[in-house]
Amino acid sequence: MTGLRYLDLADGRRIATRFRPGSGPTLVFLPGYASDMEGSKAVALDGWAAERGNPILRLDYSGTGRSSGRFEEGTLARWIEEAGAAIDRLTSGPLILVGSSMGGWIMLHLALERADRIAGLLGIAAAPDFTGWGFTDTDKAALQRDGRLEQPNPYGPEPQVTTLGFWQSGEQLKLLGAPIPIDAPVRLIHGDRDPDVPLEIAVRLKDALRSADVQLTVVKGGGHRLSAPHEIAAILRLAGDLVELAR
Repeated sequence: MTGLRYLDLADGRRIATRFRPGSGPTLVFLPGYASDMEGSKAVALDGWAAERGNPILRLDYSGTGRSSGRFEEGTLARWIEEAGAAIDRLTSGPLILVGSSMGGWIMLHLALERADRIAGLLGIAAAPDFTGWGFTDTDKAALQRDGRLEQPNPYGPEPQVTTLGFWQSGEQLKLLGAPIPIDAPVRLIHGDRDPDVPLEIAVRLKDALRSADVQLTVVKGGGHRLSAPHEIAAILRLAGDLVELAR
């Protein structure tokens, strides 16, 4: 495993990263909400990149994994900034961004900010704009009233917490309401039984992207995590497709 390295930001945040050098485009794995760089998909992609000699960057957003800070202080804009800082300081040359769930939303913003470096995008159950479609009117009213929302977490014993600050940041950064001016090749993979991000979101994203090379792979019976061996194998095949296109 590549060594842990911390990036110090101006306001005192310390962002945990793992960077594996190599040749060719750099893969950047962007975790989902309340996830980190040690998840099964991230680790599998790191191992795959190591076998091929491709450089890869992984990171933990502030308040998650090994990074400093409180999770409840996190916002979408803050995490986009952190991922961008890690990319700018640790990588050079072409990038293939790999975004899982919320990481897919962050991936799109990073691609828009660094269009000249983007060789490809891979969205895994990508969840752009989920502050809009992912919350009921009752949820939104609770956020406004209480400043936070706790919901059952299907992936662990602790409730999933959303803060008003995160929700407001997401509402300011929505993308699906207009064409998304990204021209690089894009691969999207989504389960048709995803209980968290409807397949319709992947279709909307496919249609919103300006690129002429956008492909959506639908996994029969696939849930949100897409971490079964055959699902990870499909993800790695799509990553390989993008790496080959970047040559």
